[in-house]
Amino acid sequence: MKQIEKNGWGQLPVCIAKTQYSLSDNPKALGAPTDFTVHVRELIPKLGAGFIVAMTGAVLTMPGLPKKPAALNMDVTADGQISGLF
Repeated sequence: MKQIEKNGWGQLPVCIAKTQYSLSDNPKALGAPTDFTVHVRELIPKLGAGFIVAMTGAVLTMPGLPKKPAALNMDVTADGQISGLF
């Protein structure tokens, strides 16, 4: 957090990446548990998007797409032949 503040990003909004099954960061504490602490393991600045991601638990993030996604090269011909796959 000190590095984020030092770089002038301290006013950016925060997006918390956590399990979708609980308000906590504990996937076993389902639903809306009470009296819990969220443990943040890492803060990742996403400056292009304009926010900080707070990573909790074993949550993974999805990679972004390239400027030209591979799907743009895919096609199906009139006779059902697929082209453009890897």
